[in-house]
Amino acid sequence: MCALTRATAHRTEVLVLQHPREQRQAKNSVALLRLSLAHCEVVVGERFEPGALAALLQRPGMDTRLLYPDVPMAPASLAAGTAAGASVRLVVIDATWRKSLRMLLEHPALAALPRLSLDAPAPTRYRAIRAARRADQVSTLEATVQALATLEGRSFDAAPLLDAFGLFVAGVAARQRPQAKSVEA
Repeated sequence: MCALTRATAHRTEVLVLQHPREQRQAKNSVALLRLSLAHCEVVVGERFEPGALAALLQRPGMDTRLLYPDVPMAPASLAAGTAAGASVRLVVIDATWRKSLRMLLEHPALAALPRLSLDAPAPTRYRAIRAARRADQVSTLEATVQALATLEGRSFDAAPLLDAFGLFVAGVAARQRPQAKSVEA
């Protein structure tokens, strides 16, 4: 993993709330994300105490946004736009879609955050190692990179991190292929 790490300059703070089952996955894209982003904090858990969660989500002088689509079961709150030049804390849930929705529904403080949704996510490189039901489902790394590009504009160079992710996916895919058994004649 360290050989793939690409230090990527960014201003936005990233907080990843990672479901415990994702932490142990060999296909875990958050490990590469955490190693590549200087301002990235990963907190593992499924249920958080309200006070502890509030402390994670709110930072003085920062606008906090949740990277999550507007879904009927947990509609996004109406929020003012981010003030020009304001520091942003991006909260990302790393879990399956089902588990991420459950985390959102069980934590009113998460559901109340203003959302950042990806309008048309770029095609995923992740499909080689992990199934998705819809074309707009991407890895946590890819979604976070696209969100950072949206928030920071041209000052954020996503290419090195996405290239490293492509190598990571290729490596995992190679390890997942069944080894050809030698056949003796």
